[in-house]
Amino acid sequence: MPLYFAYGSNMDRSAMAMRCPRASALGPARLMRHRLDLTREGWLTVIRDPQKAVHGILWDLSLSDMPALDRYEGVAAGLYIKAIQPIIAAGRARRALVYIGAHSGPGIAPTEYIEGVIAAARQSGLPVAAIEALRRFLPQVDAGAAGRARTRLASPLERN
Repeated sequence: MPLYFAYGSNMDRSAMAMRCPRASALGPARLMRHRLDLTREGWLTVIRDPQKAVHGILWDLSLSDMPALDRYEGVAAGLYIKAIQPIIAAGRARRALVYIGAHSGPGIAPTEYIEGVIAAARQSGLPVAAIEALRRFLPQVDAGAAGRARTRLASPLERN
């Protein structure tokens, strides 16, 4: 079964269970020599940075879950591309599938999206530094916009 490194909304176990019912979370992992960034569309991605690491969750996927994950990530629409990258999990190096945004920023993330990712990172027990790295993507919103926030984690293709 392939391994998948999730650094965004796919860290949320209940959302991932709906998308990929056969997937199982293996625990925290790090993608070395990368940092978080935003796509032009406002979704999280990773970009090369030799001084940084991105924290996330390593998933064990069933091959039958791959089409649903590709649809969610907008692979056919050109939103994300798939790459196999070295990651560190449970103290050892592994290779895992990583979705990388095809259109690097600058972008503005929806507040509810970043808040959902932060909640999933906390639920998954990621380090405080990883949560702080996510907080920097919270946009400045006015009081009216804050009241209109959605509470679910939307797919990049569902954004409206």
